[in-house]
Amino acid sequence: MDKFISILRGINVSGQKSIKMTDLKTLYESKGAQNVTTYIQSGNVIFNHTLKDPDQIKNQIEQAIETQYNFSVHVDVRNALEFCKVLEELPFKEFDPEQDGTKILITFLDQNPDKALKEKLLDYVKEPEKLIFGNRAIYLHCPNGYGKTKLSNLFIENKLKTKATTRNLKSVMKLVELSRL
Repeated sequence: MDKFISILRGINVSGQKSIKMTDLKTLYESKGAQNVTTYIQSGNVIFNHTLKDPDQIKNQIEQAIETQYNFSVHVDVRNALEFCKVLEELPFKEFDPEQDGTKILITFLDQNPDKALKEKLLDYVKEPEKLIFGNRAIYLHCPNGYGKTKLSNLFIENKLKTKATTRNLKSVMKLVELSRL
């Protein structure tokens, strides 16, 4: 049985798209997930599944949420090893997790965007911000805070024409840690 990590986009933000984590755990279990662990209220889930295809699991979870809650949620599902590799490939080597953990972010992309779209997005990066593309991921460093950058999740989705969800470094590190238990 493979281990997976999923991150849901835009739930429990400002009272929108509310899902209790206990209910989310039950929903995952109803779709065949086992050893389900949630982390904080923003829809981070670590689980085992007999299915091998992350896209098949993603589709099941998205459909179940829409059926149960009457709203759509983008779900990014990755094999735990793939998720961990995204963290291992973090291009920012000199950082303090305590100080920089919320200023370094990873945006998980549904697909690798077209080269021309990537180049256009780079035009919006303003010093001292940094944006580096990875495999189905974007690494952001926003020293002045994520709330002050133009490079929001929605902005990135619109410019790259793909679904995305963003987590700060502290959350990604914790998900990797929990996936190894």
